[in-house]
Amino acid sequence: MYKFSAIAIIVLIAFSSCGDNRTPGRVYAPDMAYSRTYEAYDLLDSTKFTGDVLDKGGDKIYFNAQPVPGTIKRGDEFPYTLPHDSVGYKLSASVANPFVGMSSVEMMEAARLYNINCGVCHGEKGKANGPMSGKVGGIVDLTLPAYVTMADGTMFHSITYGKNNMGSYASQLTRKQRWQIIKYVRTLQGGVKPATDSTAKAAPAVDSATTTKN
Repeated sequence: MYKFSAIAIIVLIAFSSCGDNRTPGRVYAPDMAYSRTYEAYDLLDSTKFTGDVLDKGGDKIYFNAQPVPGTIKRGDEFPYTLPHDSVGYKLSASVANPFVGMSSVEMMEAARLYNINCGVCHGEKGKANGPMSGKVGGIVDLTLPAYVTMADGTMFHSITYGKNNMGSYASQLTRKQRWQIIKYVRTLQGGVKPATDSTAKAAPAVDSATTTKN
């Protein structure tokens, strides 16, 4: 009798554990396994949530749909923390460009971004002869010695915060894009040649010692 009961329990467990993989059965603490879907553009229940900092507390939950201060999205460059003042501008010269080398694809994208955001004033070749030349004052020729010798960090500082008549491009370009555009500007200045495709195979080296003359 006991053997029969034990066999029946084992068979029952075996059959209950088998089934559709999409419906594994009951889950302990399902909230820990499956997060609730968050609709970014869905209106929040105003009776439970508030985006007004002066209205938080009490029975309402304060939620402004903004990321936690100090967080960085995956794949983004670290924040630029130098202040927008004369001290920050001077210190920016010591900030190195994190992009040492760029592939031909990345350089093409940097060129596209330059022509969209910068070329309208600085011109396609950086000669200060873009479509806005003559309409906006203070457009600089990026090929002049003062800008050829300017540090990447200082150029990044100017693009981030704006300089003279040029406004900030921090909202139009990501940190990565700003650094890469600077690399492209160097090609206009003649200091950096566009990178070749990293997938291209190099030509085999010829050993002069083994080369014979016909």
